[in-house]
Amino acid sequence: MNRQTTTRRLKSIQRRLGLEDDGILGPVTLTRIESILDDVLGPEASQPEHNLIVSRRGLDQIAQFEISSEGFYKRHLARPTWPGGASGITIGIGYDLGYNSKAQIIRDWGGKLSDEELGELVAVAGKKGEEAEAVLSTVDHIKIPFEAAKEVFYTATLPRFARLTRKAYPGIEALPADAQAMLLSLVFNRGSRMSGIRRKEMKAIQPLVIQKDLDGIAREIRAMKRLWDVSLLPGLHTRRDEEARIITDADRAYDPSEFVLV
Repeated sequence: MNRQTTTRRLKSIQRRLGLEDDGILGPVTLTRIESILDDVLGPEASQPEHNLIVSRRGLDQIAQFEISSEGFYKRHLARPTWPGGASGITIGIGYDLGYNSKAQIIRDWGGKLSDEELGELVAVAGKKGEEAEAVLSTVDHIKIPFEAAKEVFYTATLPRFARLTRKAYPGIEALPADAQAMLLSLVFNRGSRMSGIRRKEMKAIQPLVIQKDLDGIAREIRAMKRLWDVSLLPGLHTRRDEEARIITDADRAYDPSEFVLV
């Protein structure tokens, strides 16, 4: 069976499940299938492997932070960009080539781009800040299809960062789903390193997670805005404020269909 046929069948299944028919076997679709199997056959003795239980709303918010919308992506982000600051060249949905190894880029994007395009992107791996800005012109002719960007985001990037987030914040699995999603957003954006003065708020969140102090976590996330000039990087100020707001309101009633295992 060729890939086109498989994708068409998957889209049909997704429509029957009431999901977006994007043809991506990612955490949203897998969680829905597992839920139906639990209802029909009963829960497995061993639960499916996952690191976080996030909300659909939270996942959608992370994607919105990164690309705003599908239309905006196709108009402005389909080609590699340099967001500024300490970022590397970024492709797809928030995929920073500066913070991914050559081997990881090949694993994630192999088969989704031509070998020539992949080779050009690998050549700028690890470059950050002004060094990344200087080489942007060597890759900004490459177009990343939205479908490929979504597939990498949901099947490769999110699961990897979910593991990093759970490792960075022990006890996170006891927080409400929206809060887990926003801490995933934070680590996705800033990484999981905790040492250094620029990371003091990241570190300060660790005991607050164990204490389930949502207001305290939100306070530390807002405090991070000190790091970025709002006139140069207003988007990061908006992102931190929104992450904090969602975490503050995360202790709410959830419908079981909202939960996504990542």
